[in-house]
Amino acid sequence: MVTLGVIASVLMLTISGLLLASAVLASHRARAAADLAALAAAAVLMQGGTEPAACGSAARVAALNHGRLEQCLASGTEVRLTVDVLAGMKGVGVASARSRAGPGPGRGLRVTP
Repeated sequence: MVTLGVIASVLMLTISGLLLASAVLASHRARAAADLAALAAAAVLMQGGTEPAACGSAARVAALNHGRLEQCLASGTEVRLTVDVLAGMKGVGVASARSRAGPGPGRGLRVTP
């Protein structure tokens, strides 16, 4: 009986560890996908692209990184977005990450004569 209890405890700890690792991995993937999508969208905006084109680029980059673009707000040369990534194991859920890209304050495009 004691052996079965030890085996059950080890099995529960292993499953808990796998669930935790899956959640952490999904979180890292969501952050990476959000950062890359934001950079892609900002690049489109910096090249004079439209806001829908920037968000479309962000959606493609997020999808290539196993994510889904949930929100995209593009304004001027700045973009703010949210990306969701499904965890690898059922029951863990979805990891969500936000990112922003664009020039910093006072660092917009300047045209010098």
